[in-house]
Amino acid sequence: MLAQRHYPNTRLRRLRANAGWRALVAENTLTPHDLILPLFLRADDDAAAIASLPAVVRHKINDLPKIIDAVAKAQIKAVMLFPKTPDELKTDDGAEALNENNLVGQAIKKIKSHHKDMLVITDVALDPYTRHGHDGLIKNGEVVNDETVEVLTAQGLLLARLGADALAPSDMMDGRIGAIRKKLEAEKFHNTVIISYAAKYASCFYGPFRDAVGSGKLLQGDKKTYQMDPTNSDEALQEVALDIAEGADVVMVKPAMPFLDIIHRVKTEFQIPTFAYQVSGEYAMIMAAAEKKWLDGNGAMMESLLSIKRAGADAIVCYGALWVAELLAQQ
Repeated sequence: MLAQRHYPNTRLRRLRANAGWRALVAENTLTPHDLILPLFLRADDDAAAIASLPAVVRHKINDLPKIIDAVAKAQIKAVMLFPKTPDELKTDDGAEALNENNLVGQAIKKIKSHHKDMLVITDVALDPYTRHGHDGLIKNGEVVNDETVEVLTAQGLLLARLGADALAPSDMMDGRIGAIRKKLEAEKFHNTVIISYAAKYASCFYGPFRDAVGSGKLLQGDKKTYQMDPTNSDEALQEVALDIAEGADVVMVKPAMPFLDIIHRVKTEFQIPTFAYQVSGEYAMIMAAAEKKWLDGNGAMMESLLSIKRAGADAIVCYGALWVAELLAQQ
């Protein structure tokens, strides 16, 4: 219960009077260690620019050491990899996901050979590799669950063998965390972390990301049969509980800002490391409004990330992580 306090004995503005007091009593803080930088990968002859993601580009494999040096200098400890697979390598079954020399495989090797302590997190899903843009296999017009899990398990094992520090299944198939964990344990990858997208909603905020990996125009239908309904919150707790029981080390809520209540409920209920993904649409809105000078971009970005931390997130996947780290260094 709150203590009974009254004005003028209590003036809450006393502890807001200057920057020193505000810093001393700050309830939440943001540091570069809280940030994970997504990196988009491309073949040498593909385009770097992403029109719907201002200031975000696709990186060639040979350019990764330079960007990793910048990430390390900024005190950011982890990157997350997403490929823009060339269209000619996309198939209905997403077979390129199991090619150890695909863009992600090459990137893991390049990053680890250059900076072995940089944490490399890899997506586990099929949408960057399929002609239909879905996260799983399609049979008779349906995204099938168990057959997809078999492929995801093989993909996860391959990524672990290549040196990924963490696997982040983003597909939302039932049972995939347990299947991947069982395979990792059987193959002695005891320390490979699983970051489960446990509460991933069927959101309209993913559009720029799909442009970045080249799946947006390919997507047939929507993903509502496997991603969560935005009307539901109790269901998110069920998803998280299942994934923890199956062996997830960390759980993720995606998107972040439209689902701050979910982040808070998950962290409060389970007290497990909880990450949040400030998705492409969230980032793009801030950038577009800042470009038109409708709001202060620096302030809006910092405020949005602090809201995610305040809700309970331990770390945030953020496209502007390097920008934010620079702002933090100036404080």
